[in-house]
Amino acid sequence: MMGDFLFSDEPDTPVDNTDLGTWKVLIVDDEPEVHAVTKLALSDFEFQNKRLEFISAYSGAEAKTLIDEHKDAAIVLLDVVMETDDAGLQVVKYIRETAKNNHIRIILRTGQPGQAPERQVIVNFDINDYKSKTELTAQKLFTVIMSSLRSYRDIISIEQSRVGLEKIITASRNIFSAHSIEHFIEGVMQQLTSLLGISDQAMYATTLVAQNPASQNNKMIICSGTGEFEKSEGKDLEEVLHADQLSACQEALNNQSIIYKDNYLFAYCSSEYNHSSMLFITGIPNTLTDTQRNLVEIFAQNVQLAFENVQLQSEIEATQQELVYRLSEAVEQRSTETGNHVKRVAHICHALALGYGLSKQQADLIRLAAPLHDVGKVGIPDSVLNKPARLDAPEWEVMKTHTDKGYGILKGSAHEIVSAGATIAKEHHEKWDGSGYPEGLAGNKINIFGRIVALADVYDALRHKRCYKDSWTLERVVEEINAQKGTHFEPKLVDVFNANLDELEIIIKRYPD
Repeated sequence: MMGDFLFSDEPDTPVDNTDLGTWKVLIVDDEPEVHAVTKLALSDFEFQNKRLEFISAYSGAEAKTLIDEHKDAAIVLLDVVMETDDAGLQVVKYIRETAKNNHIRIILRTGQPGQAPERQVIVNFDINDYKSKTELTAQKLFTVIMSSLRSYRDIISIEQSRVGLEKIITASRNIFSAHSIEHFIEGVMQQLTSLLGISDQAMYATTLVAQNPASQNNKMIICSGTGEFEKSEGKDLEEVLHADQLSACQEALNNQSIIYKDNYLFAYCSSEYNHSSMLFITGIPNTLTDTQRNLVEIFAQNVQLAFENVQLQSEIEATQQELVYRLSEAVEQRSTETGNHVKRVAHICHALALGYGLSKQQADLIRLAAPLHDVGKVGIPDSVLNKPARLDAPEWEVMKTHTDKGYGILKGSAHEIVSAGATIAKEHHEKWDGSGYPEGLAGNKINIFGRIVALADVYDALRHKRCYKDSWTLERVVEEINAQKGTHFEPKLVDVFNANLDELEIIIKRYPD
């Protein structure tokens, strides 16, 4: 039986081509000769420029350990009878049911076919092939390994496609959010690399949006990377690529085309906006089919459109935020308060919201809506708004109406920011103990946004000069806010204020009057 494996023209030692990568083959058999002969028969085996890497186990128990250590093994050549009559079958169950490894191809080899009948084993166990040792000659071993590797390759490719598609679907739910473009591009690149049958090595780079499109010196920055480029995000392309790669990149850029070089390619990503962007994929096969080249071309066109759609959405969001700031500043400039007051309050609210435990989405929302808190002052007479002395009782009643006026301006909007702004405008002068206005709400009946803006507004107002007062020292402000704990301000929020005071002071200094 063993003699059928041997050929006189086979090399005495395997050729060392580890730099090409390997396919891991786990040999599980209690006979050392089987290991030796199997390795010898497959010593010159090569598939897709990758040799075989053999891992030996001499019992079912040892095989289970190696399965856990080598989750990327492609094939297991598994003996049935070892320390027990069904040791191999127990390994099959362990692989599929315990290790949950559905990728590895299991080839069952037995010297005693009657011990584990083929029909019964095929039906009851998730194996991929069943061979008697007496029939498994060198040629048949070569054939079964080749077919199994092709199956394994296709399964891995399908799995990569599934993972890539899942990322794209997840990203598409929030494709216009600030960070989804990186996730989206990563998923699309994983899809493409799996379709090309290559390792996951790709990156996408574009010129900085803030730079002048007409400039010839725009640096390309890596937006997203996979594999070895995953840690290169944010870097200049020139820092990551070699001289010959940079030359090929420039060629693709100049010709606005796809350039194939050795085992990598550069694809120029074009769109109607003509931002300079580049896709770089390395580890591609020596020969690409027309279908694969077409996939690259389609990707290069479509991913840029997706990227620019997100850029446009980001621009819209930035414009909305700037309009809110400028309108709020216009209101503030009617009084002696400066325009930067609304920016400081917005960022102070964001820090307090995160410290309080609100989600990032909620913290971002209050940052965008907080500048609208005093929009109702547009309806307050200058004689009241800018009086350099304490207001008398009738004037104070007029001043207090700015909360209802602000709510009246903003209420009824279907847009989240404006709706939140309406709530803030109405409730930011309510107090925790119920002594505030306009409705005398108390405790948790005051919206959390109103409670946060109340503290942020007072903190910033006390720290800066007004027509009716000088600026207070930090120590005096902290003493005052803590004195109002449980009366004006929610106790938990005061604790958050104290814990984040250094960050809040940085915001104060970042936006001075």
